[in-house]
Order: sequence, then structure tokens, then C-alpha cells
Amino acid sequence: MKNYSASIDSIESFSTKDGPGVRTVIFFNGCKLRCLFCHNPETWTRKEDNTKVKELYEKIIKFKPYFGDKGGVTFSGGEPLLHSEFIIELSKLLKKDNINIALDTAGVGNSNYLELLEYIDLVILDIKDYREDGYKKMTGLDMEKFKEFLNLIQKLNKKIWIRQVIVPGINDNKEYILGLKQYIKNIKNIENIELLPYHTMAIDKYKKLNIDYILKDTKDMDINKCLELEKILKED
Repeated sequence: MKNYSASIDSIESFSTKDGPGVRTVIFFNGCKLRCLFCHNPETWTRKEDNTKVKELYEKIIKFKPYFGDKGGVTFSGGEPLLHSEFIIELSKLLKKDNINIALDTAGVGNSNYLELLEYIDLVILDIKDYREDGYKKMTGLDMEKFKEFLNLIQKLNKKIWIRQVIVPGINDNKEYILGLKQYIKNIKNIENIELLPYHTMAIDKYKKLNIDYILKDTKDMDINKCLELEKILKED
């Protein structure tokens, strides 16, 4: 085993929102995207490595009795794909203990994903915008890296959960949702689709980090409207 180091922002021990069952969620530092709605700006920069593979494995294995048949570990961030070598070595250990592994990702890392994906049971894929221009405005980058990742997980027949944040004044309308519906029809192996309502809870983080928050005048997404849009997205 190669005992790599990684920059870990935080660990959540008993999540029920980041994949099936009860999960331990590892939040990595570092992300190439600068999404307008990001609620974790503290994870944008890859800080000094602070955790070894073996050290993290020993923490995770303590929670295995709580995972049950459906739970496991979810790698999130930031962007976990920026820590591929670390995740590969950690996953080798986790798989020896038959632990389910999910990857919560925007699909934009360093393009060395093939070996990593061998160990991933579920990809939770964040859709920033299905349109080229919308994606650029939302993230600051073009869609090429995202498309490469999506094509790869399709070739590998990975199970997928789709997530999309719904932001008032940007994508909270029927026209966008119908376009999204058409877009994801071409994606196979989708097991779940979630529309996540935008919230303003991260404003104080931006102030403390002295980062201009472009959506500071945008109100929280109405949860009921978000549920209505999700119903449109999922209906036959």
C-alpha cells in the first residue's frame, strides 16, 4: 500500500443525504470550478496535506457497524477527483472490508480516473448546467472535462445519481427543466434524480474569506416550487 497524503477539509460520520444508507462523507480540499452557488468556498483551494491513507482508513472502519447493507463511504469536496491516487489506495483497503463507495463529483479533475472508477459503486454527478453557455457562466469553465468524465462513466456502466441545484432567476423555470429532462434522457444507468434548492447559508463564509459573492442578492429557492419542478423532471 502506498500511504499517500491528501488535503481533507472535514469528515461527516453519519450522513443520510450523500448516497444510500448511512454514510461517512470525506470532504476533500481543492476544486477547479467556481460555481456561482457554491456553499463550500473554503474547499476551493487545495491546502497543505493533512491526512494519510492508513490514518483515514482507520477512522472510517470504526463506523462500519453503522453502515448496514446500504451505507458506506462517500468521497466529496471540493472535488475528490483531484485526489485520485489517494482515493485509489484508500479504496483498495475499503473494498477488502466490502464497503460501498460513492463518488460525489462535478467530473472535473486531472483526467486520470480509470483506475479510481474500478472501486466506485455509485457516481453522484453534479449537473451545473446542461447548456454550454450556461455551464460556462455557472462554473467559469467550459464543459469539455465534464463531458469526458460523463462519457467514461457511461462506458464503464457506472450507477449514477443526478443532482442539480436550482437557483432563482437562473434555472427555476419549466423551460430549463424540460431541457434538462431531454438532456438526461441520453444518460444511462440513472438510479435517482434530485433537484436541490439553492440557499444563502454560505454568505458568511464568503465574507470571512473576503470573496465576492455574486448571488448575494438572490433569495433562497422556494422548496415547494423546487419539488414541483422535480415532479416535472421525473414524470413520464
